[in-house]
Amino acid sequence: MTHPESRQIAVWIAAPPDVVYDLAADPQSWPRWAAGLAQGGLRQSERGWVADSPMGEVVVEFAPANAFGVLDHMVRMPSGEAVYNPLRVVPAGPGEPRCEVVFSLRRRAEMTDEEFEKDAAAVAADLETLRGLVED
Repeated sequence: MTHPESRQIAVWIAAPPDVVYDLAADPQSWPRWAAGLAQGGLRQSERGWVADSPMGEVVVEFAPANAFGVLDHMVRMPSGEAVYNPLRVVPAGPGEPRCEVVFSLRRRAEMTDEEFEKDAAAVAADLETLRGLVED
């Protein structure tokens, strides 16, 4: 069995982890920073949170609220494919007013090198946008 390729994309944010988590855990804030997923906005439907994508409507399932900074989310494509996206807000240390946000980008089997690099760049840009929202 071969293991999929993954890349951790991280950004340090000069704000307390709970502040970053509270913003990022709110699906209604995602259009402000997660352009790759929620550029057109996330909305509630009978199927949960949905967003329009170039492939059609996708359903986004978020990890339940928690005290550990876990912001994992599953994106269900119109094709039925489900993409699991690990995302964490990691405290710098006890009492530190800053944190690291880490996204684990997993390469899907059909992705070309160019597509994987493009996804990585998009995630990095989204995390920088999140940093700008919280630090300003």
